[in-house]
Amino acid sequence: MEGLVVTLHFGSLYWPTTRPAAPSYPSLKEAVRCDALVIGGGMTGVACGYTLARSGIDTVLIEQGDVAAGSTSANTGLLQYANDIMLSELAVQIGEAEAVEFYRACKDAVEQIVQVAAGLPREVGLKRRSSFYYASSEADLPSLQKEFELLDRHGFGVEWWDPGRIEGAFPFRKSGAIVTHGDAELNPYRFVQALAEAGVQAGLRLFERTPALSVEGRKGSFVVRTNDAEIHAEHIVYAVGYSPEVAGGSWIKANLNRSYALVTKPLPSLQQWHQRFMLWETARPYLYLRTTEDNRIVMGGLDENVRVPVLSQTEVERRSRRLLSELHLLFPDLKAEREYEWCATFGESADNLPFIGEDPERPGQYYALGYGGNGTIYSAIAARLIRDDIAGLKHPISPIVAPDRKGAVIVPS
Repeated sequence: MEGLVVTLHFGSLYWPTTRPAAPSYPSLKEAVRCDALVIGGGMTGVACGYTLARSGIDTVLIEQGDVAAGSTSANTGLLQYANDIMLSELAVQIGEAEAVEFYRACKDAVEQIVQVAAGLPREVGLKRRSSFYYASSEADLPSLQKEFELLDRHGFGVEWWDPGRIEGAFPFRKSGAIVTHGDAELNPYRFVQALAEAGVQAGLRLFERTPALSVEGRKGSFVVRTNDAEIHAEHIVYAVGYSPEVAGGSWIKANLNRSYALVTKPLPSLQQWHQRFMLWETARPYLYLRTTEDNRIVMGGLDENVRVPVLSQTEVERRSRRLLSELHLLFPDLKAEREYEWCATFGESADNLPFIGEDPERPGQYYALGYGGNGTIYSAIAARLIRDDIAGLKHPISPIVAPDRKGAVIVPS
Protein backbone atom coordinates (compact mmCIF):
# COMPACT_ATOMS: atom_id res chain seq x y z
CA MET A 1 0.00 0.00 0.00
CA GLU A 2 0.96 3.67 0.09
CA GLY A 3 3.39 3.15 2.92
CA LEU A 4 5.83 2.12 0.19
CA VAL A 5 8.08 5.11 -0.57
CA VAL A 6 9.58 5.22 -4.07
CA THR A 7 12.12 7.76 -5.30
CA LEU A 8 10.48 9.54 -8.23
CA HIS A 9 13.02 12.23 -9.08
CA PHE A 10 16.50 13.50 -8.37
CA GLY A 11 18.07 16.87 -9.06
CA SER A 12 17.07 20.51 -8.83
CA LEU A 13 13.40 21.12 -9.71
CA TYR A 14 12.20 24.40 -11.16
CA TRP A 15 8.45 24.48 -10.61
CA PRO A 16 8.40 24.39 -6.77
CA THR A 17 10.54 27.55 -6.77
CA THR A 18 7.70 29.43 -8.49
CA ARG A 19 5.46 29.07 -5.45
CA PRO A 20 7.68 28.59 -2.40
CA ALA A 21 4.90 29.27 0.13
CA ALA A 22 2.45 26.60 -1.03
CA PRO A 23 -0.34 25.78 1.44
CA SER A 24 -0.10 22.75 3.71
CA TYR A 25 -2.85 20.45 4.92
CA PRO A 26 -3.25 18.46 8.14
CA SER A 27 -2.72 14.75 8.50
CA LEU A 28 -5.75 12.60 9.30
CA LYS A 29 -6.10 11.96 13.03
CA GLU A 30 -9.66 10.64 13.39
CA ALA A 31 -12.04 8.31 11.57
CA VAL A 32 -13.98 9.76 8.64
CA ARG A 33 -16.63 8.60 6.20
CA CYS A 34 -17.02 9.58 2.58
CA ASP A 35 -18.55 8.59 -0.73
CA ALA A 36 -15.17 8.52 -2.50
CA LEU A 37 -11.59 8.27 -1.25
CA VAL A 38 -8.82 9.41 -3.58
CA ILE A 39 -5.37 8.04 -2.81
CA GLY A 40 -2.65 10.30 -4.20
CA GLY A 41 -2.08 14.06 -4.15
CA GLY A 42 -0.44 14.64 -7.50
CA MET A 43 -1.91 15.98 -10.72
CA THR A 44 -4.33 13.11 -11.24
CA GLY A 45 -5.42 12.71 -7.64
CA VAL A 46 -6.10 16.40 -7.13
CA ALA A 47 -7.93 16.59 -10.48
CA CYS A 48 -10.13 13.68 -9.38
CA GLY A 49 -10.71 15.13 -5.90
CA TYR A 50 -11.59 18.54 -7.32
CA THR A 51 -13.98 17.13 -9.94
CA LEU A 52 -15.72 14.74 -7.56
CA ALA A 53 -16.17 17.38 -4.88
CA ARG A 54 -17.43 19.96 -7.39
CA SER A 55 -19.96 17.37 -8.57
CA GLY A 56 -21.47 16.99 -5.10
CA ILE A 57 -19.73 13.71 -4.22
CA ASP A 58 -18.45 13.68 -0.64
CA THR A 59 -14.72 13.14 -1.22
CA VAL A 60 -11.62 12.65 0.89
CA LEU A 61 -8.11 12.82 -0.59
CA ILE A 62 -5.06 11.48 1.19
CA GLU A 63 -1.42 11.95 0.20
CA GLN A 64 1.44 10.12 1.90
CA GLY A 65 3.74 13.15 1.53
CA ASP A 66 2.91 16.66 0.35
CA VAL A 67 0.59 17.70 -2.45
CA ALA A 68 2.35 18.03 -5.84
CA ALA A 69 5.71 16.95 -4.42
CA GLY A 70 6.06 13.78 -6.50
CA SER A 71 5.97 13.50 -10.28
CA THR A 72 3.97 16.73 -10.55
CA SER A 73 7.06 18.70 -9.59
CA ALA A 74 8.98 17.04 -12.42
CA ASN A 75 6.18 17.48 -15.00
CA THR A 76 7.26 19.77 -17.86
CA GLY A 77 3.78 21.22 -18.36
CA LEU A 78 3.02 20.52 -22.04
CA LEU A 79 -0.68 20.01 -22.79
CA GLN A 80 -0.95 18.30 -26.17
CA TYR A 81 -3.77 16.23 -27.57
CA ALA A 82 -1.44 14.35 -29.94
CA ASN A 83 -0.13 11.24 -28.24
CA ASP A 84 3.13 9.34 -28.04
CA ILE A 85 1.40 6.86 -30.33
CA MET A 86 0.33 8.51 -33.59
CA LEU A 87 -3.35 8.50 -34.50
CA SER A 88 -2.55 6.43 -37.59
CA GLU A 89 -0.76 3.82 -35.46
CA LEU A 90 -3.50 3.79 -32.85
CA ALA A 91 -6.06 3.27 -35.63
CA VAL A 92 -4.27 0.06 -36.61
CA GLN A 93 -4.18 -1.02 -32.98
CA ILE A 94 -7.79 -0.40 -31.92
CA GLY A 95 -9.65 0.68 -35.06
CA GLU A 96 -9.94 4.07 -36.73
CA ALA A 97 -13.25 5.12 -35.17
CA GLU A 98 -12.05 4.33 -31.64
CA ALA A 99 -8.69 5.98 -32.21
CA VAL A 100 -10.34 9.18 -33.44
CA GLU A 101 -12.73 9.10 -30.46
CA PHE A 102 -9.76 8.86 -28.12
CA TYR A 103 -7.89 11.71 -29.80
CA ARG A 104 -10.99 13.90 -29.66
CA ALA A 105 -11.34 13.14 -25.95
CA CYS A 106 -7.73 14.30 -25.49
CA LYS A 107 -8.43 17.49 -27.44
CA ASP A 108 -11.55 18.12 -25.35
CA ALA A 109 -9.50 17.57 -22.19
CA VAL A 110 -7.19 20.45 -23.14
CA GLU A 111 -10.24 22.71 -23.33
CA GLN A 112 -11.49 21.45 -19.98
CA ILE A 113 -8.15 22.23 -18.34
CA VAL A 114 -8.13 25.71 -19.88
CA GLN A 115 -11.63 26.38 -18.54
CA VAL A 116 -10.78 25.07 -15.08
CA ALA A 117 -7.58 27.12 -14.95
CA ALA A 118 -9.48 30.27 -15.83
CA GLY A 119 -11.69 29.81 -12.76
CA LEU A 120 -8.94 29.08 -10.24
CA PRO A 121 -8.10 31.57 -7.48
CA ARG A 122 -4.48 31.91 -8.61
CA GLU A 123 -2.63 32.37 -11.90
CA VAL A 124 -1.13 29.06 -13.06
CA GLY A 125 0.93 30.03 -16.09
CA LEU A 126 -1.48 28.63 -18.64
CA LYS A 127 -0.93 29.85 -22.20
CA ARG A 128 -2.52 28.62 -25.41
CA ARG A 129 0.12 27.24 -27.77
CA SER A 130 0.41 25.35 -31.02
CA SER A 131 2.64 22.29 -31.31
CA PHE A 132 5.28 21.62 -33.94
CA TYR A 133 5.83 17.89 -34.57
CA TYR A 134 8.77 17.47 -36.91
CA ALA A 135 10.37 14.56 -38.77
CA SER A 136 13.61 13.63 -37.05
CA SER A 137 14.92 12.13 -40.29
CA GLU A 138 13.92 11.69 -43.93
CA ALA A 139 12.96 8.11 -43.13
CA ASP A 140 10.21 9.36 -40.79
CA LEU A 141 8.62 11.61 -43.42
CA PRO A 142 6.16 9.07 -44.97
CA SER A 143 4.66 8.13 -41.59
CA LEU A 144 4.40 11.80 -40.61
CA GLN A 145 2.60 12.62 -43.87
CA LYS A 146 0.23 9.71 -43.28
CA GLU A 147 -0.45 11.07 -39.81
CA PHE A 148 -1.21 14.53 -41.17
CA GLU A 149 -3.64 13.14 -43.73
CA LEU A 150 -5.58 11.20 -41.10
CA LEU A 151 -5.72 14.13 -38.66
CA ASP A 152 -6.80 16.44 -41.47
CA ARG A 153 -9.46 14.05 -42.75
CA HIS A 154 -11.04 13.89 -39.31
CA GLY A 155 -11.16 17.65 -38.86
CA PHE A 156 -8.41 18.25 -36.31
CA GLY A 157 -7.39 21.48 -38.03
CA VAL A 158 -3.74 20.63 -38.62
CA GLU A 159 -1.21 22.24 -40.99
CA TRP A 160 1.54 20.63 -43.04
CA TRP A 161 4.82 22.53 -43.13
CA ASP A 162 7.37 21.74 -45.86
CA PRO A 163 11.12 22.41 -45.53
CA GLY A 164 10.86 25.89 -47.01
CA ARG A 165 8.19 27.04 -44.59
CA ILE A 166 10.06 25.55 -41.65
CA GLU A 167 13.30 27.29 -42.62
CA GLY A 168 11.44 30.55 -43.06
CA ALA A 169 10.14 30.45 -39.48
CA PHE A 170 13.00 28.78 -37.58
CA PRO A 171 16.81 28.77 -37.69
CA PHE A 172 16.78 25.05 -38.60
CA ARG A 173 15.62 22.93 -41.52
CA LYS A 174 13.54 19.75 -41.30
CA SER A 175 12.02 17.61 -44.04
CA GLY A 176 8.48 18.14 -42.79
CA ALA A 177 6.31 18.89 -39.76
CA ILE A 178 2.73 18.84 -38.53
CA VAL A 179 1.47 21.91 -36.68
CA THR A 180 -1.43 21.19 -34.35
CA HIS A 181 -3.54 23.92 -32.79
CA GLY A 182 -5.56 23.93 -29.59
CA ASP A 183 -2.77 22.88 -27.24
CA ALA A 184 -1.48 24.73 -24.18
CA GLU A 185 1.27 24.93 -21.57
CA LEU A 186 1.09 25.54 -17.84
CA ASN A 187 3.00 25.55 -14.60
CA PRO A 188 2.01 22.10 -13.26
CA TYR A 189 3.02 22.80 -9.67
CA ARG A 190 1.05 26.02 -9.36
CA PHE A 191 -1.87 24.44 -11.20
CA VAL A 192 -2.15 21.49 -8.81
CA GLN A 193 -1.74 23.67 -5.74
CA ALA A 194 -4.46 26.06 -6.95
CA LEU A 195 -6.70 23.14 -7.94
CA ALA A 196 -6.31 21.67 -4.45
CA GLU A 197 -7.30 24.98 -2.88
CA ALA A 198 -10.36 25.22 -5.13
CA GLY A 199 -11.26 21.62 -4.34
CA VAL A 200 -11.13 22.28 -0.60
CA GLN A 201 -13.34 25.32 -1.11
CA ALA A 202 -15.79 23.01 -2.90
CA GLY A 203 -15.87 20.57 0.03
CA LEU A 204 -12.92 18.27 -0.65
CA ARG A 205 -11.34 17.04 2.58
CA LEU A 206 -7.60 16.86 1.94
CA PHE A 207 -4.99 15.30 4.21
CA GLU A 208 -1.22 15.28 3.71
CA ARG A 209 1.29 12.96 5.37
CA THR A 210 -1.42 10.31 5.51
CA PRO A 211 -0.42 7.01 3.89
CA ALA A 212 -2.97 4.33 3.04
CA LEU A 213 -1.65 1.23 4.79
CA SER A 214 -4.39 -1.29 4.02
CA VAL A 215 -7.74 -1.64 2.27
CA GLU A 216 -10.47 -4.03 3.35
CA GLY A 217 -14.12 -4.55 2.49
CA ARG A 218 -16.01 -4.22 -0.76
CA LYS A 219 -17.87 -1.71 -2.88
CA GLY A 220 -20.05 0.48 -0.71
CA SER A 221 -18.20 -0.47 2.47
CA PHE A 222 -14.41 -0.10 2.26
CA VAL A 223 -12.21 0.47 5.30
CA VAL A 224 -8.82 2.08 4.65
CA ARG A 225 -6.36 2.26 7.51
CA THR A 226 -3.79 5.04 7.82
CA ASN A 227 -1.20 5.70 10.49
CA ASP A 228 -3.68 7.20 12.92
CA ALA A 229 -7.22 6.65 11.67
CA GLU A 230 -9.68 4.72 9.52
CA ILE A 231 -11.52 5.94 6.44
CA HIS A 232 -14.87 4.39 5.54
CA ALA A 233 -15.58 4.88 1.85
CA GLU A 234 -18.01 3.62 -0.76
CA HIS A 235 -15.49 4.02 -3.62
CA ILE A 236 -11.70 4.21 -3.84
CA VAL A 237 -9.67 5.94 -6.57
CA TYR A 238 -6.00 5.01 -6.94
CA ALA A 239 -4.19 8.02 -8.39
CA VAL A 240 -0.79 6.72 -7.36
CA GLY A 241 1.25 7.67 -10.42
CA TYR A 242 4.47 5.76 -10.93
CA SER A 243 4.11 3.71 -7.75
CA PRO A 244 1.74 1.03 -9.10
CA GLU A 245 2.39 -1.35 -6.21
CA VAL A 246 0.31 0.95 -4.03
CA ALA A 247 -2.89 -0.06 -5.80
CA GLY A 248 -2.61 -3.74 -4.84
CA GLY A 249 -4.81 -6.45 -6.35
CA SER A 250 -4.19 -7.67 -9.87
CA TRP A 251 -1.98 -5.34 -11.84
CA ILE A 252 -1.77 -3.98 -15.34
CA LYS A 253 1.83 -4.20 -16.45
CA ALA A 254 3.50 -0.83 -16.91
CA ASN A 255 6.90 -0.02 -18.34
CA LEU A 256 8.55 2.35 -15.87
CA ASN A 257 11.52 4.27 -17.27
CA ARG A 258 13.48 7.35 -16.37
CA SER A 259 13.77 10.60 -18.31
CA TYR A 260 15.71 13.85 -18.06
CA ALA A 261 14.73 17.50 -18.15
CA LEU A 262 16.26 20.90 -17.67
CA VAL A 263 15.23 24.54 -17.42
CA THR A 264 17.57 27.25 -18.64
CA LYS A 265 18.30 30.62 -17.15
CA PRO A 266 16.11 33.40 -18.62
CA LEU A 267 17.26 34.52 -22.06
CA PRO A 268 17.19 38.15 -23.26
CA SER A 269 15.05 37.27 -26.27
CA LEU A 270 13.40 34.31 -27.98
CA GLN A 271 12.52 36.03 -31.25
CA GLN A 272 13.90 33.06 -33.20
CA TRP A 273 11.27 30.83 -31.57
CA HIS A 274 8.26 31.10 -33.88
CA GLN A 275 5.10 31.89 -31.88
CA ARG A 276 6.51 30.02 -28.88
CA PHE A 277 5.47 26.71 -30.51
CA MET A 278 5.94 23.59 -28.37
CA LEU A 279 8.41 21.41 -30.26
CA TRP A 280 8.72 17.63 -30.40
CA GLU A 281 9.94 15.03 -32.86
CA THR A 282 9.18 11.65 -34.42
CA ALA A 283 12.25 9.86 -33.01
CA ARG A 284 11.72 7.55 -30.04
CA PRO A 285 12.68 8.47 -27.42
CA TYR A 286 11.94 12.02 -28.48
CA LEU A 287 13.23 15.46 -27.63
CA TYR A 288 10.63 18.05 -26.57
CA LEU A 289 10.91 21.76 -25.86
CA ARG A 290 8.79 24.67 -24.68
CA THR A 291 9.31 28.18 -23.33
CA THR A 292 8.18 29.98 -20.19
CA GLU A 293 6.76 33.44 -19.57
CA ASP A 294 10.14 34.72 -18.35
CA ASN A 295 12.01 33.48 -21.46
CA ARG A 296 13.33 30.24 -20.08
CA ILE A 297 13.48 27.05 -22.15
CA VAL A 298 12.14 23.80 -20.71
CA MET A 299 13.31 20.68 -22.50
CA GLY A 300 13.49 16.97 -21.91
CA GLY A 301 14.14 13.54 -23.35
CA LEU A 302 16.90 10.91 -23.34
CA ASP A 303 14.58 8.28 -21.85
CA GLU A 304 16.28 5.17 -20.45
CA ASN A 305 14.70 1.81 -19.67
CA VAL A 306 15.52 1.97 -15.97
CA ARG A 307 12.88 2.70 -13.34
CA VAL A 308 14.93 4.38 -10.60
CA PRO A 309 16.23 7.90 -11.34
CA VAL A 310 19.98 8.38 -11.31
CA LEU A 311 21.09 9.54 -7.89
CA SER A 312 24.24 11.37 -8.91
CA GLN A 313 24.49 15.04 -9.81
CA THR A 314 27.33 14.17 -12.17
CA GLU A 315 25.06 11.82 -14.11
CA VAL A 316 22.28 14.42 -14.29
CA GLU A 317 24.73 17.06 -15.54
CA ARG A 318 26.04 14.69 -18.21
CA ARG A 319 22.54 14.27 -19.68
CA SER A 320 21.87 18.00 -19.36
CA ARG A 321 24.87 18.74 -21.51
CA ARG A 322 23.52 16.36 -24.14
CA LEU A 323 20.15 18.10 -24.04
CA LEU A 324 21.81 21.49 -24.44
CA SER A 325 23.76 20.21 -27.43
CA GLU A 326 20.46 19.23 -29.05
CA LEU A 327 19.10 22.70 -28.32
CA HIS A 328 22.16 24.24 -29.96
CA LEU A 329 21.56 22.21 -33.13
CA LEU A 330 18.08 23.72 -33.39
CA PHE A 331 18.90 27.24 -32.19
CA PRO A 332 22.65 27.79 -32.70
CA ASP A 333 22.52 31.48 -31.76
CA LEU A 334 20.88 30.97 -28.37
CA LYS A 335 23.37 31.21 -25.53
CA ALA A 336 21.38 29.07 -23.14
CA GLU A 337 22.69 28.08 -19.72
CA ARG A 338 21.05 25.45 -17.58
CA GLU A 339 19.80 26.48 -14.13
CA TYR A 340 17.61 23.52 -13.08
CA GLU A 341 18.04 19.88 -14.10
CA TRP A 342 16.59 16.61 -12.98
CA CYS A 343 15.97 12.94 -13.69
CA ALA A 344 12.53 11.46 -13.02
CA THR A 345 10.59 8.23 -13.30
CA PHE A 346 8.29 8.06 -16.29
CA GLY A 347 5.69 5.39 -17.07
CA GLU A 348 4.21 3.92 -20.23
CA SER A 349 1.71 1.16 -20.86
CA ALA A 350 2.10 -1.82 -23.16
CA ASP A 351 -0.43 -0.39 -25.63
CA ASN A 352 0.36 3.33 -25.16
CA LEU A 353 -2.96 4.09 -23.46
CA PRO A 354 -3.71 5.16 -19.86
CA PHE A 355 -5.33 2.87 -17.30
CA ILE A 356 -8.59 4.51 -16.23
CA GLY A 357 -11.68 2.89 -14.77
CA GLU A 358 -13.01 0.32 -12.35
CA ASP A 359 -10.93 -2.73 -11.55
CA PRO A 360 -13.02 -5.63 -12.95
CA GLU A 361 -11.82 -7.87 -10.13
CA ARG A 362 -12.48 -5.34 -7.37
CA PRO A 363 -15.76 -3.44 -7.90
CA GLY A 364 -15.75 0.04 -6.42
CA GLN A 365 -11.99 0.47 -6.78
CA TYR A 366 -10.80 2.65 -9.67
CA TYR A 367 -7.50 3.21 -11.41
CA ALA A 368 -6.58 6.74 -12.48
CA LEU A 369 -3.17 6.12 -14.00
CA GLY A 370 -2.18 8.50 -16.78
CA TYR A 371 0.83 6.65 -18.13
CA GLY A 372 2.36 8.23 -21.22
CA GLY A 373 3.56 11.61 -22.41
CA ASN A 374 0.06 13.10 -22.07
CA GLY A 375 -0.24 12.54 -18.33
CA THR A 376 -1.94 15.86 -17.54
CA ILE A 377 -4.47 15.30 -20.34
CA TYR A 378 -5.16 11.82 -19.00
CA SER A 379 -5.66 13.29 -15.52
CA ALA A 380 -8.50 15.45 -16.81
CA ILE A 381 -10.05 12.50 -18.63
CA ALA A 382 -9.74 10.27 -15.54
CA ALA A 383 -11.44 12.82 -13.30
CA ARG A 384 -14.54 13.03 -15.49
CA LEU A 385 -14.67 9.36 -16.44
CA ILE A 386 -14.53 8.16 -12.83
CA ARG A 387 -17.03 10.81 -11.74
CA ASP A 388 -19.41 9.63 -14.46
CA ASP A 389 -18.94 5.99 -13.50
CA ILE A 390 -19.68 6.66 -9.84
CA ALA A 391 -22.81 8.52 -10.95
CA GLY A 392 -23.93 5.53 -13.02
CA LEU A 393 -23.00 7.00 -16.40
CA LYS A 394 -20.55 5.75 -19.01
CA HIS A 395 -17.91 7.98 -20.53
CA PRO A 396 -17.57 7.48 -24.32
CA ILE A 397 -13.98 6.24 -24.14
CA SER A 398 -14.41 3.97 -21.10
CA PRO A 399 -13.88 0.75 -23.10
CA ILE A 400 -10.74 2.16 -24.75
CA VAL A 401 -8.91 2.90 -21.48
CA ALA A 402 -10.50 0.25 -19.23
CA PRO A 403 -8.07 -1.81 -17.13
CA ASP A 404 -9.29 -5.05 -18.75
CA ARG A 405 -9.24 -3.79 -22.35
CA LYS A 406 -7.73 -5.87 -25.08
CA GLY A 407 -4.02 -5.14 -25.24
CA ALA A 408 -3.56 -4.42 -21.54
CA VAL A 409 -1.41 -7.06 -19.89
CA ILE A 410 -2.63 -8.17 -16.46
CA VAL A 411 -0.18 -9.89 -14.17
CA PRO A 412 -0.70 -11.20 -10.63
CA SER A 413 0.36 -8.92 -7.80
